[in-house]
Amino acid sequence: QIHWPDRYTGGLFGQPDFSPSQLSDSTPFEEQLSALNELVKAGKVRYVGVSNETPFGVCSMVELAKQSPELYPRIVSIQNSYSLLVRKDFEAGLAEACHHHDVGLLSYSPLAGGILTGKYANKENLPKNARLNMFPGFMDRYLYSLNEEAANAYAEIAKEAGLSPTQLALSWCYHREHVTSTIIGATTLEQLDEDIKAYDIKLEDGVMEKIGSVYKKYTDPTKAYGA
Repeated sequence: QIHWPDRYTGGLFGQPDFSPSQLSDSTPFEEQLSALNELVKAGKVRYVGVSNETPFGVCSMVELAKQSPELYPRIVSIQNSYSLLVRKDFEAGLAEACHHHDVGLLSYSPLAGGILTGKYANKENLPKNARLNMFPGFMDRYLYSLNEEAANAYAEIAKEAGLSPTQLALSWCYHREHVTSTIIGATTLEQLDEDIKAYDIKLEDGVMEKIGSVYKKYTDPTKAYGA
């Protein structure tokens, strides 16, 4: 899996937009896919994918594989950030591209660095072993006040539905048609058990409607970080 586009893309992780003037030399898609093809032929990997990609990158790589399947392997997955707090980056263009090219989304940070678990809600009793406290500056975009407000609103929906905030956040991901799987992280067996059980939870239409209402009020709040 190619973890990061080897080119300027713009519009991600604090970059406000795409500026052609920022373009610079990059490794051609052909060269990247050729390298991956060598791994496939050697039997070291079965399938290949990308991460933090854009619609342009996905479509370019898929088309190359269609034109020359003997030279370039077809990408089957994309690992991008996707959660109740981060949606538009994928839904605005990638969802359509990935659907038509049968590229599955492996959602990373489905709990938004832990913000969507509710463990950071109590400012008087923050968990000392939580990553956002252990590593100051890490994922700061999730600590912006609007994220906290949104997370609290989603936590209230979870409470009304008899679920934990974690279960609601993960189950919502599994209800999205373009999500193939989520990439979860757990530091205890209890957390892992909670994460796994979320897969079998079915959210009622009323719960999904409430989630939609909160999203209208707090649309991708991480984008407001630093504004």
